[in-house]
Amino acid sequence: MTASADDSAPPPQEPLRDCVRTALEAYFRDLDGNRPGNNLYRMVLQEVERPMLEVVMRHTGGNQTRAAELLGLNRTTLRKKLREHGLE
Repeated sequence: MTASADDSAPPPQEPLRDCVRTALEAYFRDLDGNRPGNNLYRMVLQEVERPMLEVVMRHTGGNQTRAAELLGLNRTTLRKKLREHGLE
């Protein structure tokens, strides 16, 4: 017996870069010609960093050593970022 396409296969996922591109295009479209605030770079990083930390911490069962390794950070930096985002 073969499984049909909709039995258990998850839907294809949009690559992260495409999600970011789509979100930024919507951001500029929603500005409707108004000037964006300063520090767009910082805003985007802050918007992405928190959910990334949440998912990685959940994936590692809260193990900061494993999370830091996955993220390519040292534990001190990870703890600082968790604290900054209220995720301690």
